[in-house]
Amino acid sequence: MTGHSTIGARDALVAAAKDRILLTDGGWGTQIQLRKLVEADYAGSLGLTHDQKGNNDILALTRPDVVTAIGEAYLAAGSDIVSTNTFSANRISQADYGAEHLVADINHESARLGREAANKYEAIDGRRRFIAGAVGPTNKTLSLSPDVNNPGYREIDFDELKAVYLDQVVALAEGGADFILIETIFDTLNAKAGIAATLEAEAKVGRELPLMISMTLTDLSGRNLSGHTVEAFWYAVRHAKPLTIGLNCSFGASQLRPHVKVLSEIADALVMVYPNAGLPNELGEYDELPETTAELVGEWAAHGQVNILGGCCGSTPAHIAAMAKAVAGLAPRHIPEVPVRTRLAGLEPFTMAA
Repeated sequence: MTGHSTIGARDALVAAAKDRILLTDGGWGTQIQLRKLVEADYAGSLGLTHDQKGNNDILALTRPDVVTAIGEAYLAAGSDIVSTNTFSANRISQADYGAEHLVADINHESARLGREAANKYEAIDGRRRFIAGAVGPTNKTLSLSPDVNNPGYREIDFDELKAVYLDQVVALAEGGADFILIETIFDTLNAKAGIAATLEAEAKVGRELPLMISMTLTDLSGRNLSGHTVEAFWYAVRHAKPLTIGLNCSFGASQLRPHVKVLSEIADALVMVYPNAGLPNELGEYDELPETTAELVGEWAAHGQVNILGGCCGSTPAHIAAMAKAVAGLAPRHIPEVPVRTRLAGLEPFTMAA
């Protein structure tokens, strides 16, 4: 499906990242909201019985023109990587809309639309573009109990969540995604289920599916919801040899600064960071201007701490274009040679003495 038999997506991205700082895309939800769609736009003619308004992922089937337009806007702004609009395109999340039977179709079509847009822009200037199949965390957690009176209770187990992810990942790959982006990770064990599913999916689709892994911080001390620090998280997932490791969503770029620095020094993978456009205001909207976000992430770039930059909630094609301008000509982060040690992770990292 990718149309690039001469060099694999992993090698092509690594090669491009040696020359310059690359760009991924920005937020999708905000862009969809700006279009003021009504329930009929979401529902289309699928005959679903639940109200579909807010089911952004299903637009790949009912309003593919919207999905294509947003993807192309990011490509026009300078994105090298565009993610699929599939953050909630899994059985668990789609069950809220009575659309779980459409999961494979949603993921396949979203990846296919992205692939078409990427190929279109590559044909214009010869620069290869990549599609990252976006896999969100679901609203379930493997590490924590939703029942405060029963800390041992879990709504879902590892094998069940892995199966949910497997369906999604296979469809994304078959639709033409280059990479699998496990993003907004608030529970490290959920991420491990996604990693296991992707490894199984590789056998099913018969090709490598390089992983992009992105953690989200839930407090300013630098931990995710399951309690892991950035360093401990990296040690918990580095066995998967991800193509990229990084942070997304969380807070604005200014609050992420120390955590980006930590990750850049310890990870022997490309570092990809795409923060929110600042913190939301009292109405839940994001006011941070593109130039402001670009200046903040540009500081990371100037200090050699990142390989790929983009935006999350509240960011727009204008934010990506401003970032592209801010980092033009700056050297990309050099991937460090990390000494071989036994590195373990509880909630805190542990490195065994040599």
